[in-house]
Amino acid sequence: MYPAEIVEPMKAELTEYGFEELLTPAEVDEQMKKQGTTLVMINSVCGCSAGSARPGVLMAVHNASKKPDFLTTSFAGFDREAVAQVRQYLLPYPPSSPAIALLKDGQVVHMLERHQIEGRPAQVIASNLISAFEQHC
Repeated sequence: MYPAEIVEPMKAELTEYGFEELLTPAEVDEQMKKQGTTLVMINSVCGCSAGSARPGVLMAVHNASKKPDFLTTSFAGFDREAVAQVRQYLLPYPPSSPAIALLKDGQVVHMLERHQIEGRPAQVIASNLISAFEQHC
């Protein structure tokens, strides 16, 4: 479990821009029952998360003409039970953090795993997500 003083500023990078935290398995299940599109960012202390995933997600949300209905996040290694529950909805994708998933009516329609995030600039991640938003939102 990561210390709160490390995690809280990284969480705030997303929550200050409208991302709702999914902190419990029940909150995850409730969100996944909702009709529409849900963007889920599995946040992380990983350098690729700080360097490209969070900025890329924010860039996509701010610059897309079509946007997901719901913006959500859970933090790997901190919101452990919630992340474990989110990962059940992301199957057959293996656990990955960071990870960015777009779900429509509770089903994965687009997924970015850590290996697709690592080493890529935020602009590339944003472009990928904007394309997914255009197609699915």
